[in-house]
Amino acid sequence: MKTLILAGGYGTRISEESQFKPKPMVELGGKPILWHIMKLYSHYGYNEFIVCAGYKQHVIKEYFADYFLHTSDITYDFTHGRNDLTVHHNTSEPWKVTVVDTGLDTMTGGRVKRVRDYIGNEPFMLTYGDGVSDLNIDRLVQFHQSHGKLVTMSACNTGQRFGILDIDGTGLVREFREKTQGDGSLINIGFMVCQPEFLDLISGDSTVLEKAPLETAAKQGQLMAYKHQGFWQCMDTVREKDALEAMWAKGQAPWKVW
Repeated sequence: MKTLILAGGYGTRISEESQFKPKPMVELGGKPILWHIMKLYSHYGYNEFIVCAGYKQHVIKEYFADYFLHTSDITYDFTHGRNDLTVHHNTSEPWKVTVVDTGLDTMTGGRVKRVRDYIGNEPFMLTYGDGVSDLNIDRLVQFHQSHGKLVTMSACNTGQRFGILDIDGTGLVREFREKTQGDGSLINIGFMVCQPEFLDLISGDSTVLEKAPLETAAKQGQLMAYKHQGFWQCMDTVREKDALEAMWAKGQAPWKVW
């Protein structure tokens, strides 16, 4: 199963970093947060990724273009008047990464729609490129396969500012809406599993994933929530980045399950 990662936004709330690179390329412990997210999926055996890029998308492409080189011990031999390169040891993951320029101002739903041809007619996973978690991907996929609905999104109870979910006892999402002041409900944290038919609910580039597509799926009884009781944190601000960086530096990063 392929994993789509949304990585095309401007990252304006962390502009101190994102003025130079896309937000998913902002580093934690010397590695982009995108790398940390991919490591989680890879830990559970999911190694094929589609990165929905946009703003400064060339930075993501250049990172993966050099990734094999940067994770290898290399000998460069110029003694015969040419550049002979020998790879002695490589520690790169067995990843297949497709980076797609989905447009500079395309909305989240539109970015997903634009990579339809790369997904194929099969279920896929989808998450945001700015949040880390210790979520069990195997259990998420098993839950999705058990109920037969179009979409499963992961939900967590935090005090932050995201779209909230009204969920019944079976996990069926009765309503998906934007968070209002005073809400203390479970929120959408990404880490979704989708049937290919979900793409039919996305109109085009101007479609916000968290609006019509997910709201419609909820109204149709086709949206389920996987309740995550563990760690999740987005990196929207420098303060959040610094907090995550401190966890990593102390060897206390909950999302490092690999």
